[in-house]
Amino acid sequence: MAAEAKSTPGERQVARPNSFIFTLYGDMVARLPGDGSLWIGALIRLMAPFGVTPAAVRQAVSRMARQGWLAARRHGNRAYYRVTERGRRRIEELSPRIYGPVIEWDGRWRLLIYAIGEAHRKRRERLRQELAALGWAQLSPSTWISPSDTIAAAREAALATGTLDAVNLFTSEYRGPLSDRALLERCWNVGEIAAAYRAFIARYEPKLRRERERGDLSDESAFVERLWLVHDYRKFAYLDPGLPSELLPAHWPGTSAAALFREFYAALGVKSQRYFHLCAQE
Repeated sequence: MAAEAKSTPGERQVARPNSFIFTLYGDMVARLPGDGSLWIGALIRLMAPFGVTPAAVRQAVSRMARQGWLAARRHGNRAYYRVTERGRRRIEELSPRIYGPVIEWDGRWRLLIYAIGEAHRKRRERLRQELAALGWAQLSPSTWISPSDTIAAAREAALATGTLDAVNLFTSEYRGPLSDRALLERCWNVGEIAAAYRAFIARYEPKLRRERERGDLSDESAFVERLWLVHDYRKFAYLDPGLPSELLPAHWPGTSAAALFREFYAALGVKSQRYFHLCAQE
């Protein structure tokens, strides 16, 4: 039977340990000196406050290694895991959408058009999943668009899924009959994205206020809050690829959510780093 994350009463449960571990690697582990390797025992210690069992951690990193996100090496009787080149590229693609800075829209759309038949539908589905992970949206069954300059990432996704020879990539300006704003609203559910931002603000604004006023989080609690903060905010990279502010409704909650994220992230920095380095020691 597959190992599962153990929930602790009154605490949030980590539903997908592999995704949560990738958040940890992207935010903290990959920045370690050297090759960014982390001993599996240290990773188990870091995941313990989230109720993730050692068995669930081992199963998750094994799965991530098979999927090409982590690479293992052994030193004596110890196993170490680092982010692969593929994983590092994904982190580099997502990081600007998480940590900033905000890049102004250049008025152009990026298009990917594919011709992939039913004989290769598994490859086609993998490509769709990769494009969705990069924040692209479907304009038609075989055409995906993005307002962000992620052509290189889309090309890499096509290469990784074995579909590059069936793909064409363009950078273009939209000439109607809709407006750019109407095109955006056709491809992205703006109301749903706004609601997700408001839910994020409702969850984290009281936490930021408490830490700003009282500063009473322990190092361990600050580490836990930081990982959940980044993990929750990272989800917007899949919902909102940096939708242009000029095409969005007034008082867009994404702006407030980004400011909240950066302030709380900074407030948790020293304590969370201290706990991380304590646990990462061998």
